[in-house]
Amino acid sequence: MSTNKNLSPIEKIKVESNALRGTLKESLHDEVTGAIREDDTALIKFHGMYQQDDRDRREERSAKKLEWLYSYMVRLRLPGGFLSPQQWEGLHHIAGDHSTGVIKITTRQTIQLHGILKSHIKPTLQAFNTIHLDAIAACGDVNRNVVCGAHPKQSPIHEEVFQYAGKLSQLALPKTKAYYEVWLNEKPLVDKKEEEDPLYQERYLPRKFKIAIAIPPHNDVDVFTNDLGLIAIVEKGKLIGFNIAVGGGLGTTHGNASTYPRLGTILGFVRGEEKTLKAAYEVITVQRDFGNRSDRKLSRLKYTVDKMGVEAFKAELEKRCGFTLEEAKPFTFNHRPDYYGWHQNHEGKWYYTVFSENGRILDDDQVALKTALLEVAKTGKANFRFTCNQNVIISDIEQKDKKAVEDILQQFGIIAHTEKAGAIRRSAIACVAFNTCPLALAEAQRYLPTLISKIEPLMDKYKISDDEISIRMTGCPNGCGRPYAAEIGFVGTAYGQYNMHLGGDRDGFRLNKKYKDSLDETAILQELDNLFGIYSKKRKKGETFGDFAVREQWVTI
Repeated sequence: MSTNKNLSPIEKIKVESNALRGTLKESLHDEVTGAIREDDTALIKFHGMYQQDDRDRREERSAKKLEWLYSYMVRLRLPGGFLSPQQWEGLHHIAGDHSTGVIKITTRQTIQLHGILKSHIKPTLQAFNTIHLDAIAACGDVNRNVVCGAHPKQSPIHEEVFQYAGKLSQLALPKTKAYYEVWLNEKPLVDKKEEEDPLYQERYLPRKFKIAIAIPPHNDVDVFTNDLGLIAIVEKGKLIGFNIAVGGGLGTTHGNASTYPRLGTILGFVRGEEKTLKAAYEVITVQRDFGNRSDRKLSRLKYTVDKMGVEAFKAELEKRCGFTLEEAKPFTFNHRPDYYGWHQNHEGKWYYTVFSENGRILDDDQVALKTALLEVAKTGKANFRFTCNQNVIISDIEQKDKKAVEDILQQFGIIAHTEKAGAIRRSAIACVAFNTCPLALAEAQRYLPTLISKIEPLMDKYKISDDEISIRMTGCPNGCGRPYAAEIGFVGTAYGQYNMHLGGDRDGFRLNKKYKDSLDETAILQELDNLFGIYSKKRKKGETFGDFAVREQWVTI
């Protein structure tokens, strides 16, 4: 068991926080500053928030000797990424009343709002509470939002897997009532035994923890990039259990060779709901007890697995579970992007996957996407599902209601907008980066659309424009946009400069490797012009760009 002697400062803050309450109430009442107290910036994450500032205005405000323009990002806990039409309508108005107005779909199948001022945090969370939504454990050193295969058309077992996402989320929910007291004005507990937490105890986890459930043959959740990946196994039309993979995670630190991205390792197969939930719970406890609490850069489960060794980790897990994992079952992944446009599931219900570039729901000069989705919500005829590729599925539409929904999508140009997007634009992912992420070294979501507009002519030039090459960009090496699991990954090193990675496979089984350091836009386009030219001439039939890059030894995997 881990015996970290030199605990990181965050560990002390957690233990002394009075079950994550800290001095948040006092911070909120301090009207002199838009920020909260330093220790509270660590605790607020457990409540689903990050303190941020407008980095576009830092220099200007510093020159005027003004405090940075602090604001807060709020992220919802939405296991499986589902909203009712009433909840979407509420979300629309909450975003308009309290944030920048942009609804951001994350790469973890939920939404977040940016630009919320300190005085608006409480009203925002209280408004979400009225539509039965919360931000508990959406950030922090706990299990984050549980994701699962998004599109019900992919399998008759989708609903069953979606229910697992909710059960896992509930299983790993912190017991503290701090969220309810601080934000929803509930009375403090008289008996603190009510919030004793056998899973998290008073230390919580060494770092964040992510769970994903995939339904083969679709890997839209990038299951191996998660701390815990569950791969649904179906026999004779029945869900019999899951292959269990541990130790995925993509965050790294520039210049620190001891940090690295890692894909999850399959340990075996668990049969039935009881064993699945038990195994998931005990994977979390192993990380709680053996994870690194001294160096947060080395604290994710991937490092715990590598430090212990896979077999030792598996043995510890089986000891805690009280049963042996079965041998892993065979499965296949052959698709990662979303199913755009209209599709029908086995029940005859209709689904329309809308292209929302980098997950930004707003009205701009391209399309009135935010207004269109509000109008769909107002009909009450469709639910909303988010994907890990940052799109929204207008879902569960009865045959008799399809035309009404389609008319709205046509009226606001949503169908034309979705159909117009090219193959690589549809497959692309970018993290938030500037102007709000404090870790960003370079742009991502604001810049990638422009870069793709310059890459598309190169693809046209070599007649590969229909090729769904996965391109992903992050503004720093932490990997929120999953760039290391792309055929082409761009990782920000400085403003306007990116490391270029090549060689990931198309279905999520292989990470890429760094090809070139710190390229600016001109260098990126020159490299891709050359690489696409070689690829178009020498590739084998059906060979993907990532596989070709490895075969040509542009990178060594």
